[in-house]
Amino acid sequence: MTALQIFKKLLPVLIGTAAGYAYWYFIGCINGSCPITGTWYTSTLYGALVGSTWLLPGKKKKSDTNQSANTSSEA
Repeated sequence: MTALQIFKKLLPVLIGTAAGYAYWYFIGCINGSCPITGTWYTSTLYGALVGSTWLLPGKKKKSDTNQSANTSSEA
């Protein structure tokens, strides 16, 4: 694995971590009673978890080549 591939895998996690911390810093709970935004580390870890979901593979679109060939020949 090259350094660029590792960076591409870590980038969404780092963005999520920064977003979680920024959410706690700017919007977070004042009195600390909120379960996610009450402390900086829970909000940061939650942001990292959300960022890591960007790494999950999505469903690929099925391309039906027969259907596209039929529509182009009808025109």
